[in-house]
Amino acid sequence: MQLHISGKHVDLGDSFRAHAEKRLSESVSKYLERIPNVDVVVGKEAHQFRVDIHGNTGTHSGIVVKSQGLAPDVYAAFDAAAEKISKQLRRYKRRLKGHHNGDKQSINVKSARKYVLQPEKFDELEEQGAPVVIAETNTSVETLTVSEAVMKMDLTHLPALLFFNAKHGRLNVVYRREDGNISWVDPEEAAA
Repeated sequence: MQLHISGKHVDLGDSFRAHAEKRLSESVSKYLERIPNVDVVVGKEAHQFRVDIHGNTGTHSGIVVKSQGLAPDVYAAFDAAAEKISKQLRRYKRRLKGHHNGDKQSINVKSARKYVLQPEKFDELEEQGAPVVIAETNTSVETLTVSEAVMKMDLTHLPALLFFNAKHGRLNVVYRREDGNISWVDPEEAAA
């Protein structure tokens, strides 16, 4: 594991670097064989230290682990962020083992195309400052269970995730509501 520790306007000593390396290597090796690289950024916000940890699991799914810790002491802030990383990896490994899913079906991946929608030229859009809808490149829509979709949404830090439900094959959406809860949209099949 390559560990990159940097400070934003903060000088970090060898003691902190050794503490960070030891804690992260223990946490990561406990749940995954390896994580190719982990970035730790320490900064100062008002009277507290902010520690951001970002790591790539190296899996084909592109899942990354991210966490943030905020505390008056740099060690406490780092430990809070490292604990969140450990919790994310523990959940990820538990889902990979399939404790709650029984026998896993083979994962089906279908592709979908995202489009860029040009805003209509109405005065009301310009007055309200409506954002432009911009899409990215081709993406794959995976066949997942609802719990796998929620896990993937959390680990990739997405606000919403579109997936084919493994139970019945229809498109479903999970998203995080403003109150912090997860909402699941499962449209019923149209009656014939």
